[in-house]
Amino acid sequence: MPEICARCVMDGSDPSVTMDENGICNCCRRYDEQKALRGYRAGESERELEALVAQIKADGKGKEFDCIIGISGGVDSAYLAYTAGKLGLRMLAVHVDTGWNSEVAVRNIERLCDRLHLQLHTIVMDWPTMKELQRAYLFSGLANLDVPQDHLLVAAVYRFAREYGVRYVLNGTNIATEGASSPFSRQISCMDYWHLRSVYRRWGRGKSLRKYPHLSLIQARWKFAAIAQVNLLNYIPYSKKQAIQTLSSEFGWEYYGGKHFESRFTKWFQSAYLLAKFGYDKRRYHLSCLINNGEITREEAMKELDGPPYDPQQMKEDEAYILKKLEISPEAWAKVMSEPPVPNEAYFSQDGIVRLAEKLLGARRSTAIRNRKSK
Repeated sequence: MPEICARCVMDGSDPSVTMDENGICNCCRRYDEQKALRGYRAGESERELEALVAQIKADGKGKEFDCIIGISGGVDSAYLAYTAGKLGLRMLAVHVDTGWNSEVAVRNIERLCDRLHLQLHTIVMDWPTMKELQRAYLFSGLANLDVPQDHLLVAAVYRFAREYGVRYVLNGTNIATEGASSPFSRQISCMDYWHLRSVYRRWGRGKSLRKYPHLSLIQARWKFAAIAQVNLLNYIPYSKKQAIQTLSSEFGWEYYGGKHFESRFTKWFQSAYLLAKFGYDKRRYHLSCLINNGEITREEAMKELDGPPYDPQQMKEDEAYILKKLEISPEAWAKVMSEPPVPNEAYFSQDGIVRLAEKLLGARRSTAIRNRKSK
């Protein structure tokens, strides 16, 4: 049995997890560091939020919107919209339908936008293109099967920001319930389009990706550098439990049963695929963040981990539905699952090129600064 952290429920099923001499994992230490650096601080965060909102509104003068917000139907993005609305920000809501929305997610989005009077742009992705790309990822042997959906959402939000001349994108990512980024070492950034295209060239069935909106890492880091991501939930005492209660009472919002379970595909991928192929139960990370945020006890988390991620019969039905929709036979899928996991390095990536470019740009900036000082 892998060693379990004495404070949270992370263990050695993630090879990136290490324990110190007190049995505390590096995820807890990273959580503490990130919370101290970027988390909520009573009094100070309120002042910072007031100044930030004033700046967003000032930059939005003369424009139709102050900011763009991505909406998934999940709790974080919903509460983000609720909070931004209370602050008087004029938002353009963007949702990307990739063919996996649960009925609950659709209802949540409609109720939220209706009550907050948000203009909603829903991008319905060309299903034949999405199907082929998602199918390729299932054959890839990689850990992060959500890359096609995640990349598309980021690309769509950034493009709307450019179209409307909006500088700010509101993001539901937060320290309180997510800590730092997920520690699972085998996942890769969804923004590496070269990696995504490499997967498709290996496993796709030849259909063009022309209808798939995308960004490269270079575009995301430099071309769109003027667009600022704002993690608004870090400026408030955010609690997922309280957020769900507020959303339910204010909007009739419905809880869908787990982290990212608003997507039927993500629900299955994180709960069934990762556990079966990689031996990694992602609930450990989500529950550990809630422990560190004081929302549940370690004992409550351990009890939840004793059971399956969700109903086994429903999990079986979801898998059958997903494989049929992606035209993957049970025999072909059994072969995929019988093979060992594939490292990210098996596919071409632009990450090394970006790191080299950043190194060269950093050296040039340092030289320029030294030259200015010498004059």
